[in-house]
Amino acid sequence: MQLLKFPYLVQKEILEEIYISDLFWMSLLSKNMRTLIKSSQIMRFRDISRLMYESDIDDKRKVYILFKTKNLMGTDTLGIEGIMGISDHHDEESENDYFQLNVSGKMIDFRLSNRSNLPEAFFHPSERKSSIESIHNYFLDFFGDTFEYIWAANNPEHFIPNLPNLSVWVTNWPKRSEAMGIISLGKFFASSPVLKYLCIKSTTQKVLSPKSKFYQVESLKIVQPLPKTVNALLRHFQGRQATLFFCKVEVFPLIEFMNRWISGKVFQKLEYLKLIFTSNGIALNEVLNVNGVKHIDATKTPPAHTVANVFHTGFGENTEPIVSHTYVVRETDNRVASFSIEDGDFVFGVWKETEQEFLKMLE
Repeated sequence: MQLLKFPYLVQKEILEEIYISDLFWMSLLSKNMRTLIKSSQIMRFRDISRLMYESDIDDKRKVYILFKTKNLMGTDTLGIEGIMGISDHHDEESENDYFQLNVSGKMIDFRLSNRSNLPEAFFHPSERKSSIESIHNYFLDFFGDTFEYIWAANNPEHFIPNLPNLSVWVTNWPKRSEAMGIISLGKFFASSPVLKYLCIKSTTQKVLSPKSKFYQVESLKIVQPLPKTVNALLRHFQGRQATLFFCKVEVFPLIEFMNRWISGKVFQKLEYLKLIFTSNGIALNEVLNVNGVKHIDATKTPPAHTVANVFHTGFGENTEPIVSHTYVVRETDNRVASFSIEDGDFVFGVWKETEQEFLKMLE
C-alpha cells in the first residue's frame, strides 16, 4: 500500500488505527513518512505521559511508553506499548540477523528478539554512549518533549546517561547500596546526573558531604537510616519529597527542621516529608510547642493536603492525604505547611496556598 500517495485525510485516518509503537518504526523508513506521522499524530502523542528506559536482564533495556486511553467501559486508564529493546552485547557471529537503520544520523544495528518480540538495538559497548544518545534524540524529535523520559536503573554499576530531558530513577537498590561504602556512594553521586527518584538502604555511620547530589534527589526513600543520616537529611535536603522508613531520630533535629522551614531560608522545593519511626520513645509532642505552630479550631474540618508523587508507576499518583489541625507559616512568602504526628510518625506537607488562602478553604 503506497500510503504517501493517498489524500492527507485518508492518510490520517489510516495512521490513527496503527499502534504508536508501529508508527515509530514506520517513521524510520523515510523523512517524508516521519514528517507525515508527526504532523498528523500531534494530538495523539500528547496523550503519552511517559517514556521509560526500563532495566531488564543484566544491563539490557526495554523501552516502552505509557499513555492515556479509555477502557471498554469508557473510563480513563493508562495504556502501555513496548517500543524496542536495547543491548550492548553485539554478537558478531550472528551479523546476518541484523538490519541497519539510520537513527539521528547514526547507523545502528537492530534485530528481532525472540525473548521480547520487540526489535532490539545491538551495539558494541564502546558505541553505547553515542548509540543511546542517538536513539534518545530521535525519540525527542519524533514524540516531542511534552512528557517525561525516565531512565530506570537498579544497579549502581550500570551505565546511566546524562542526556537532555532525561530523568533518572534508581529503584530496588537497598541491598546493593548497603554493600557500597560511603566513598563509592560519593563517587556514584558525583558522576551521575541529579536523580529524579532514589530508593536506598543506608546503615552506614558516616554521612555524605552536604555538597553531594544525594541531597538534591527530587524524590527520596531511605530504608533504616541511622540517626546521623536522618539528621543530615533534615539539614541539607534540597529535593521535593522524602520518606524515611524505620528510622530513629531525636526530637531536637525535628524542631530545628521546623524552625528552619519557617524561616524560609532552606527547603525551598520541599513538598512532602514523612518519617516512620521504629519506636515511639521520643517526645514527638514537643514539636507541637515550636514557636509559630498554629491550630485550627477543633470544630472545623481541615483541608486534606496531597501532592502528585514524583515517583509512581501508574498507581498511587498522589501522596497520602495529611488531614491535620496543626500548621505553620513560612515567613518569607506566607505559605502554609500542614503537619501531623500520629502513631509515632511525623508527616509534613507544604501547600501552594498562603495562610489567607488556606483559611478560606475552611469556610
